[in-house]
Amino acid sequence: MTIQPDVRLDREQLISAYRTMRTIREFEERVHQEFAGGDLPGAVHLYAGQEAIAAGVCDELADGDHIASTHRGHGHAIAKGCDLTAMMLEIYGRDGGLCHGKGGSMHIADFDRGMLGANGVAAGGVPLACGAALSAKVRGTGGVAVAFVGVGGANQGAFAESLSLAAVWRLPCVFVVEDNGYAQATGTRYHLNGLDVAPRAEAVGIPAAVVDGYDYFAVRAAAARAVARARSGGGPTLLDCKAQRFFGHMEGWDQQAYRGAGEVDALRAEHDCLSLFAGAVQADGTLSRADLDAVDTAVRASVDEAVATATGAADPDIGALLSDVYVSY
Repeated sequence: MTIQPDVRLDREQLISAYRTMRTIREFEERVHQEFAGGDLPGAVHLYAGQEAIAAGVCDELADGDHIASTHRGHGHAIAKGCDLTAMMLEIYGRDGGLCHGKGGSMHIADFDRGMLGANGVAAGGVPLACGAALSAKVRGTGGVAVAFVGVGGANQGAFAESLSLAAVWRLPCVFVVEDNGYAQATGTRYHLNGLDVAPRAEAVGIPAAVVDGYDYFAVRAAAARAVARARSGGGPTLLDCKAQRFFGHMEGWDQQAYRGAGEVDALRAEHDCLSLFAGAVQADGTLSRADLDAVDTAVRASVDEAVATATGAADPDIGALLSDVYVSY
């Protein structure tokens, strides 16, 4: 990996990018441990291995922009600025969580940060992002909406319909397909016939790019072009980002028998986006190993603090059971 000439980042921006990716990794590794210990309720899907995608895209967004996520949404939430402790409280199902402990891992949302929510329905967040993009266009805010979707979700009808809608209405939307090689346990060589998703966007007149999802700088460069195009009225773009996950589809269920022997070990050794980023910035002389180590230490402390707070927090009050069920307009 090399720092691309069209991605000009200063020292503080590079530290911030590394901090975001390291926070996602440490958060997910710790959630993996906590789930194995039997302390977490509900279903949990981990984002480790794909950090460069969330960070590279969200680093190009403004506070007022929106994202819609997937069932594998922790990384997106962290990259968009959601509070780490409030996220951990939510995953534990405790009072004080981002959704008051009633949503859990697959339904984390924070409208104040432009995070429209994780989503248990494959491609369920894609039409929501189109709605946010339409709102921004009609109101003239200059806002952009990003729809993250897994490669399995790209086979859903809602995805195809959203592409057509966004193209016709020239919505300020960016579709980010996270191709981790599998739709749950089915390889893309089968369910996509080994093809990229990008041509599906081009079929309806949306420009698309295939991106190395392990390379933060490649993702950010592609995201910068797509976001600038959307914000200037040029319409939607699709980014087909390739990066496999380090864990199974879901914690406590997936034994990953569909993966080849040593596949995950090879991913961690050869395609770790944090290691690739660290090598690039050190080779460039912008950051030192000491700079990166300082971030690692601080992030681990913040994750430890979040877990300590969550494990010591109270359950939601029973009286809140029926709140947030109905809304009045």
